[in-house]
Amino acid sequence: MNTPIQLIVGLGNPGKEYEHSRHNAGEDFVREVANNYNVSLSADKKYFGLYGKALIDGINIHLLIPTTFMNRSGQAVGALANFFKIPAEAILVAHDELDLAPGISRFKLGGGHGGHNGLRDIITALSNNKNFARLRIGIGHPGDAKQVSNFVLKKAPAAEHQLTTNSMVDARISLPLAIQGEWNQAMKALHTQ
Repeated sequence: MNTPIQLIVGLGNPGKEYEHSRHNAGEDFVREVANNYNVSLSADKKYFGLYGKALIDGINIHLLIPTTFMNRSGQAVGALANFFKIPAEAILVAHDELDLAPGISRFKLGGGHGGHNGLRDIITALSNNKNFARLRIGIGHPGDAKQVSNFVLKKAPAAEHQLTTNSMVDARISLPLAIQGEWNQAMKALHTQ
């Protein structure tokens, strides 16, 4: 798949109480990208989220943070993708990943939702098309499935949060390669960090 990226989505829950929680790692990544490229994200009712456009490596990229709750992320992604006629293959979704330790981020092309409600809803909104790219941002696992929902909605301790932030910076540095559709190089750049 050598499709250049047109839309980067950062998943999270809206509201002060969820700000910088583990579950909002995707949102934090898109904010990192927006800050780096001097893009202001503003509320856009059409796309059910915070929206802005960045020029990255000469390519116009849509940035979106859904302001629906996590399990309704597809409403925002579907609205924007339909409006701009963006195919699933040209979408990168940044999200928290329980199966990776804090400090590790990985690109992935396509795949299932792995139990992630945000991804599940996006797949549904894209007519069950799973071929969008993902940036999996490691948040670690609490060790017991029963503790997961509580764990993801909490803020990480400072040292752990710093590891996650560092991995987002690494991902942002590798982003231009991903945007160009150079996935093997983007993965190599990020996965050897």
